[in-house]
Amino acid sequence: MNKECIGRPMEILLVEDSLMFARIAIEALKKSDIRHRLTLVVDGQEATDFLQRVGRFARAPRPDLVLLDLGLPRKDGRAVLSDVKADDDLCDIPIVVVTGSEDEADLERSRLLGVDGYMTKPVDLEQFLAMIKRLRHAWHSDIALPAL
Repeated sequence: MNKECIGRPMEILLVEDSLMFARIAIEALKKSDIRHRLTLVVDGQEATDFLQRVGRFARAPRPDLVLLDLGLPRKDGRAVLSDVKADDDLCDIPIVVVTGSEDEADLERSRLLGVDGYMTKPVDLEQFLAMIKRLRHAWHSDIALPAL
């Protein structure tokens, strides 16, 4: 798909408490050919409020993709992941776990919950963008264009 996408940009929710990694992810996405809008939240409770459109996030867009750290303040990313996958209205949102955890139990639990990707930090930016592009193509795969 070329840079000229039909329709709206992909909505990405980045849930990350490390501003250094958030900056890296944001810059990598800016340099890619992925049309997107990105929202950054810095803890698990903000992520939950955003996804459930609570309080100041009452008018938040539904994300097409969530990039989720596991080690978050206030509410752990593992709990956010479990909550999203248990919610009938949210469970189909693709989630990519991007974490500093190298714990095999985190990887296995994430896979059992059906994450769409799992990357450990430091992240290889080429692999990171390739995963986002793969998910973007899946996101666009169900678009039907009208006949001319």
